[in-house]
Amino acid sequence: MNHKTTSKSMASKAAKALTDKGTSKIQKSLAASALSQRSAQKQTGANMEDVASKVLQSNKYSDETKSFAASVLSQSNDKR
Repeated sequence: MNHKTTSKSMASKAAKALTDKGTSKIQKSLAASALSQRSAQKQTGANMEDVASKVLQSNKYSDETKSFAASVLSQSNDKR
């Protein structure tokens, strides 16, 4: 189990992204995942790890989307 949690500032950005009508579907998914990991009992699932990894490797996503992806990946299962 990973004991890392989403920071307060990242959680705030994620909450704003979820309520913004202009936010892309992928960014909302990553933001929701990051926000759900504000609690230490949650960790990134394998599917979301894959999505976040692909976002970080692509040039087509914004810096904010990539920051959510990085947050999500940093909280992935240590054994995967």
